[in-house]
This record gives sequence, structure tokens and C-alpha cells, in this order.
Amino acid sequence: MRRKIPPLQTLVCFDAAARHESYTRAAQELALTQSAVSRQIGTLEAFLGVALFRRTRHGVALTASGAAYARQITKRLEAMERDTLDAMAHQGEGGSLSLAAVPTFATRWLMPRLKGFAALQPDVVVHIETRTRPFLFADAEFDAALYAGTPAQVENWAGTRALMLMHEDVVPVCSPSLLLRGKAVAPAAIAQMPLLQQSTRPDGWRQWFDAQQVDAPNARGGPRYELFSILAAAASHGLGVALMPTMLVADELARGELVVACARPLSGERNYYLVTPERADQRPLLKFFSDWLLAEAQRSAV
Repeated sequence: MRRKIPPLQTLVCFDAAARHESYTRAAQELALTQSAVSRQIGTLEAFLGVALFRRTRHGVALTASGAAYARQITKRLEAMERDTLDAMAHQGEGGSLSLAAVPTFATRWLMPRLKGFAALQPDVVVHIETRTRPFLFADAEFDAALYAGTPAQVENWAGTRALMLMHEDVVPVCSPSLLLRGKAVAPAAIAQMPLLQQSTRPDGWRQWFDAQQVDAPNARGGPRYELFSILAAAASHGLGVALMPTMLVADELARGELVVACARPLSGERNYYLVTPERADQRPLLKFFSDWLLAEAQRSAV
């Protein structure tokens, strides 16, 4: 059956024109004439039976239908480009995996272990892009996601299934310069120190102080950072105390750039998961990666 797909050149021209909302700039990007781009857009609109652009005093602007179509086409073209690059890389039978991952976990826990996976699957390429929040797999070109969240958050992630890899324990850490002789202090003393906040976990310090039965009016105060890697850097430079998963600051602790400010870890309500689309026909390569990842997580917990 012949597929209902417009010519690729019309989609390439549309993608460029949609990004710039300009036929002229699209033509410059694609090394075409403005009239050539205009003809390609006209061909595409005729194929779809939908107006994608409207004329304005300053040129063209996307219609509502054009904007919605552009969001989808851009993702499809990017996926085609990735697949083409994979094919050009002569990967043989190995194939590739595309992962979305929370950044600090990916760089500090996964990356040091990927060499072991590469030794087992030398022909497989693992692509990683950062994502800090859930997304729809139907709208993204990912095979799986490495995600940190609560059981409730994972249950509410529509159309997915999750493999729990490890629990997360958090502990206050800071530069040794903030502590007298670099020695750990009591929880009440932590409440008097500048607190560094993780923006996606606004109640992290509140939960830690509650577990220590310490009154801390400023538990939600202090500068906020989205990524744990930035939080660790701020703490290393003496900006305050950070509540960090110990596995994500193992290197800083080993080098003495950070010290445990109070030896009272809290088993957080968050865990680390491998999240995959909820479908029965899971790729053998993804199953192999899942098994390998779980084994690595169990080994690191020992």
C-alpha cells in the first residue's frame, strides 16, 4: 500500500521555513532561492489541503495548523537524521539505544559504567539526552528513560512501565571550610547554616529536618538550582550546605572537596527507575540493557 507521505524536500523546506517563519531565511539555510522554497511550501499545502502559513506585512507566519504540524515534522526529521547517521556509522548488527536521563545520574553513575556495557555489546551505540521530567514516549524518539522520582510519580507516568533500580539516600554535604576543623555537626547547627535548594524538590530540607525533629524556619530558604551537578558545585565552593544523594557526590567526597556536614542520612521517598514504553514487543537489545543496568545497580548497592 502506498504511504500517504509528502515528498521529503517539501518537508525539509517546511521545517526550515517554520523555524524561521521566513521563506527568505529558509532559502538561505538550504541554499535555495526564495521562490523555490515558496513552491515547495505550496506543493505541501496542496498535498495536505491545509494552509500552513499566512501572509503578513512582514512576510509569513505559521497558522495554528502549521504550528502543530511543524512540531511533529521537526521531531520526525530529527529522528530520520539520527537513523541515517547510525547507518552511515556502519554499526553492523549492533544497532543503537536512545535514552533520556536525569543529567547528574547519567554523568556520575551511568557514564563510568557504560564502558562495561560496551565491552559486552561493542557494536551498540548508546545515545543519551537529558530530561528532568516525565514526557510522552509517543511524542519522543526514546527507547527508555532513566528517571528519579517517587513511586506515585512513576505510577502516574502514562503509557509506561518502570523497573526500580535503586533507592536514594540523601545526606547534608558542604565544603570543609564551612565547618570548624572540618568536623560534622548536629542537625540543629545545620538549620543555622545557608541551605542550598534543589528546585525540583522544594520540600527536601523540610523532610530532612522533620526526620531529625529539628525546628528549621528557613528550611525552604536559600538559592535554588535545578541540577544536582550545579548543587554539588555550589556546595564545593562554600556557598552553603546541600542535601545530596551520596552516590552522586562520591568523587567530591573522596577528593575532600565536600564533607558530610551531618552524618544523618535520610532514605528519601525517591528512587531511580528505568522507564520504558508500555508495550509487549520490547526490543531484545533493550531487554539486554535493562538486565545489565539492574545488575550494575545491585552491584553498586553492595
